[in-house]
Amino acid sequence: MLKSYLKIAFRNLQKNKGFTAINIVGLAIGMAAAILIMLWVKSEFTYDRFYSKTDQIYAVGIKDVWGGEVVEHFYTPKPMAAALKTDFPEINNVARVNKGTGFLLTRGEIKLSKEQGVFVDSTFLKIFDYKVLAGNPVEALKKPNQIVLTKSFADRLFGQDDPLNQTIKLDSTQISTVSAIIEDIPDNSFMKGTTYLVPWTLMEKIGYSDDYWGNNSIQTYIELEKNVNIDQFQKNIKGFLQKHTENKAENFIEPIADKWLYSNYTEMGKPTSSRIGMVRSFIAIACFILIIACINFMNLSTAQSEKRAKEVGVRKVVGANKGLLIYQFLIESILIACIAGILALLITMLALPYFGLLISRTLTMPYTDIPFWSVFIIFVLFTGILSGSYPAFYLSSFIPVKVLKGKLLHAQRNFNPRKVLVIAQFCIAIILIVTTITIQKQIKYAQNREIGYNKDRLINIIDQGKIGKNKLLIKNALISSGIASHVSRTSSPLTENWSNNSMNWDGKPKDNNTMFTRFGVDDNLVNTAGLKLIAGRDFDLSKFPTDSSAMIINESAAKVFNFDDPIGKTIVDGRDWHIIGVIKDFVQESPFNPVTPLVIQGAFAGTTITNIRLRDHIETQDALVRMEKIFKEYNPEYPFEYAFVDANYAEKFKDFNQLGKLSSLFALLTIFISCLGLYGLTAFMAETRTKEIGVRKVLGASIISITKMLSREFLIMVLLSCLIAFPIAYYISDDMLSSYTYRIRITWDIFLIAGSGAFVLTLLTVSYQSIKAAMLNPVKSLKDE
Repeated sequence: MLKSYLKIAFRNLQKNKGFTAINIVGLAIGMAAAILIMLWVKSEFTYDRFYSKTDQIYAVGIKDVWGGEVVEHFYTPKPMAAALKTDFPEINNVARVNKGTGFLLTRGEIKLSKEQGVFVDSTFLKIFDYKVLAGNPVEALKKPNQIVLTKSFADRLFGQDDPLNQTIKLDSTQISTVSAIIEDIPDNSFMKGTTYLVPWTLMEKIGYSDDYWGNNSIQTYIELEKNVNIDQFQKNIKGFLQKHTENKAENFIEPIADKWLYSNYTEMGKPTSSRIGMVRSFIAIACFILIIACINFMNLSTAQSEKRAKEVGVRKVVGANKGLLIYQFLIESILIACIAGILALLITMLALPYFGLLISRTLTMPYTDIPFWSVFIIFVLFTGILSGSYPAFYLSSFIPVKVLKGKLLHAQRNFNPRKVLVIAQFCIAIILIVTTITIQKQIKYAQNREIGYNKDRLINIIDQGKIGKNKLLIKNALISSGIASHVSRTSSPLTENWSNNSMNWDGKPKDNNTMFTRFGVDDNLVNTAGLKLIAGRDFDLSKFPTDSSAMIINESAAKVFNFDDPIGKTIVDGRDWHIIGVIKDFVQESPFNPVTPLVIQGAFAGTTITNIRLRDHIETQDALVRMEKIFKEYNPEYPFEYAFVDANYAEKFKDFNQLGKLSSLFALLTIFISCLGLYGLTAFMAETRTKEIGVRKVLGASIISITKMLSREFLIMVLLSCLIAFPIAYYISDDMLSSYTYRIRITWDIFLIAGSGAFVLTLLTVSYQSIKAAMLNPVKSLKDE
């Protein structure tokens, strides 16, 4: 019987090639989009959950007040790790992580500097058991002269040679021995991008470590014993920081498995919202796209019901029951789903590299993963059953007497479920269009925000090798050569926050725990960065040597200090700093949120970055060539590496841009699938009304009037879709923007654009078939077969 059903199913598919093609293409695109999204979702849900001790690993966080708001972050002082191990016996291991180590690694003629190295404690590989391919993970990070490489990085440095126990030069002084090789860090890990690990003892040896509790600049992870009462541990650790410092901030721990998806924390000064909301949104989008594809199938199948009505009637007359007919039609839909599933896999394999670039993550098809194929088969069967369920029950419910007497069409006109499905389809499409437009407008709004400094023609160069030693010579050469109009050195880029701390001052309220963003500078920052000075003056070490202990504050910091006149006042942060100027707030962190209180400290705070303002008359490329010669002269062993501040600022929009691109992509897919279904429905409608159109043309109807008649029904359905979708889209968009302080207002023009776009696309889709039908020669359409 199954063979017979399959044979009939194939015959029906071949008989209606156009509708079959539309069904298969629509389903395949919907399934491919769903597969791509679910591969990304799988990557998100496995983020930092692949360690053997995942359930015992926790990140140590700090809850504090910044700019009057309570925030949570995972940047801790360096001495915290040892104190934690001493104070809490239930901690098995503790490890510190300091990212961003940028050594120049040299082996023979090979020199690599743009690699992400990380300082870690010797216990790191005990806690995070990345697969070790060679070497002893227990001993690999104990000595200052050791280094651990990832497999791909080792291949780049050593080729076919065995890298174990080979030496690498770090910068121009440190010789390190390769003590272990680990597998490449996966993209769904907090260590993604890391190519080598160096011991914390090296950090101490070269003077990069400190015991200052006020410097929150590294991450601390702990491994707890099994069966520890986490609620009790949270209570115990809450006052830990207050026990060791005067800081009123509180500690907490976050499971490593939850940190990526569920935490609301601050990264490099940028508040981030929980990613689980985004993940859930895209799961919903995947479901919506698949549902839209299934709706297409349902609509086209039920639209052809009149063609198959007599088939059903005859089958029932000769003894077929409803169950067998449902079985027949479900087999047809599952067959289409299987063909669409194979096509969807091909589309997914072709699109996966481009999708990976879009989301900045490497995704792969798990070809050898049996659970994946099991889920895929269930997914295809579910799609087939879902898309074929309504047509199966609808077609099998025809009453033979009415069908064979030709009364089916009259019955259908009383209630047409296709209209409901089309309206639902376009509701989803319009909601996606509105949210996509909202995201794009929010990005543009933030990009046009007044940022408070001039980021154009501004370059920063991070210290490497002898740059710091020769900083004055380099600075003088850049200015005297006519390349730069101003040069200033800072301890962090203008677009990032690398350090923060609480401050003390006369009159400070006891309950004020405000954390201030801070960075150091030598002099001439206002002119170099194009900051706007509203009181006092800039740093000038040549005229005022005491500016090494001076401080410039922004407006937000001035409000916290609450001085009548801040100039000359003293702020305590490890030492006394006297205020010499106040600048307008400038955007250093997130362009979507308020500016935080900022203090810019003098040269005693240290500097590691050279900021160069190019002269207006010089061509950028020419300036870079001449700058390279200067830096090569004073730092010959290192490559010349630089970054444009405007490019760094643009990076702040990366996540939001990705969200916008993904939303746009899936909105376009949704619209395409919806229009594909409309195209098929219009073609069928035109086919079934051929004689009616012929009669109308004979009686004098114009092509335009016939086109209007055929298009009106669909345009009314789109109008109803807009009325239903707009309130839902408003709620979703407003909720999406609620976490951003600097945000757009959702205005009527967004809905006008979305609605107009839906109408135009519907009209274009429907008009082709309508005009084609209207132009048909009535002699042919009225000809009796």
